[in-house]
Amino acid sequence: MAKREGWLGRLGNRLNRMEARLNERRAEVEAETSGELPGSGRPGRAPAGREASAAAAGSGGSATSGAATAVAAPPVAPPVTPAPHLAAPTAPTRPDPASVVPWGMRVAAEASWRLLLLAGMLWVLMKVISEVRLVVLAFAAAMLVTAMLQPFVVRLRRLGIPRGLATAVTAILGFVVIGLVGWFVVWQVMENLDDLSDRVRDGINELKLWALDSPFHVTEKQITDIAKNLSETIGTNTEQITSAGLQGVTVLVEVLTGILLAMFSTLFLLYDGKRIWTWALGLVPAAARPGVAGAGPRAWRTLTAYVRGTVIVALIDAIFIGLGLYFLDVPMAVPLAVFIFLFAFIPLVGAVVSGALAVVVALVTQGVFTALMVVLVVLAVQQIEGHVLQPFILGRAVRVHPLAVVLSVAAGGMIAGIGGAVVAVPLVAVTNTVVGYLKAYSRDQHHLGAGMIGPAPHGSTALGGVPDRENTTP
Repeated sequence: MAKREGWLGRLGNRLNRMEARLNERRAEVEAETSGELPGSGRPGRAPAGREASAAAAGSGGSATSGAATAVAAPPVAPPVTPAPHLAAPTAPTRPDPASVVPWGMRVAAEASWRLLLLAGMLWVLMKVISEVRLVVLAFAAAMLVTAMLQPFVVRLRRLGIPRGLATAVTAILGFVVIGLVGWFVVWQVMENLDDLSDRVRDGINELKLWALDSPFHVTEKQITDIAKNLSETIGTNTEQITSAGLQGVTVLVEVLTGILLAMFSTLFLLYDGKRIWTWALGLVPAAARPGVAGAGPRAWRTLTAYVRGTVIVALIDAIFIGLGLYFLDVPMAVPLAVFIFLFAFIPLVGAVVSGALAVVVALVTQGVFTALMVVLVVLAVQQIEGHVLQPFILGRAVRVHPLAVVLSVAAGGMIAGIGGAVVAVPLVAVTNTVVGYLKAYSRDQHHLGAGMIGPAPHGSTALGGVPDRENTTP
């Protein structure tokens, strides 16, 4: 009986081992068909079938008939990992096109389309200004007059005078003074016109005699032919001269309209300038509003300093050159001095034109020696102005390079004539102040940790432009 039980136990163990091997082989076949490696389970751990067979073999002959007939649980297939050589091939990834383009070319492209956009905007702006040139020049003149008269309004307000009354008194006195200056110039020219024409005739005769006696061998017949050609030219171009006179009437109407617009604009700017600035500031985007709010007062101080300094310098030029013309017995010395004062608002070019006008009047009326003396007087005053008066009076408030002055005057004259030439230099000075302040403000905000003003880098230049915050230390 004991022998029979031992034989049955051994037979059951063998059957268990055979079943474990079959299960293991079945798992290997399934792994091969699914493209996975067999036996890739956890290291150091035998498959479940082998554990079952080992447990059955360890029971030995002490297993009972119930244990011999027991059936082992089916083993669980171990997890497998894909084989590298059996993995599906992946398509090669192409790099980002923007990363292939060199950095310098990317920056040049980004700068180019921005420059094209700015050029288009400036072109459209110039077209709009040319269409409404009268309004723009009137408002610009009002800004200049307001910058000159506002300190008087501030002083009257400090004395306790109401704002409306202070504005009215200042504006009326300012307009009266400007009107009296214009009337005085016209009156002096009309009073001295007959005397000037007689002196011009005498000067032309003296120049004729000087040309006949000069070493250039000019004959009287040549001079007569020149005069005859001039008279014929005037006679043949009578229609053009008449049309030019009609155009002059149109220009006079436009000038009067511009003067009225400038007067009304000056009144409103003097009375309600702060509220107008607040309204204009509200049109600026909120992100850029703090910088613009700080740049506005600085720009206004620059414009005020420019106008005040230019008035002082022009007054000094007019006084000294006018005294020189008076002592040299040049006719219309006072009107010429007023012209010098007005033309001084056009830097560099105005001084040359007004000085040349004084020299021509002296040459025609008083001769070559007086004209040379006028040239010396004008050059001396201009040198004192350029090296002493402007650096001392204007200082660093409106420091603009002479090349920028010449180019801006030329551009303003081409766009809007004399008015554009007058407005060009203060516009450049204000722009220089605004740009300098905004650059300093942006740099300070960046150092204080507020970040850059405006949107973050984007597009092709943003590649590698922004550091990874997770990999940077605070």
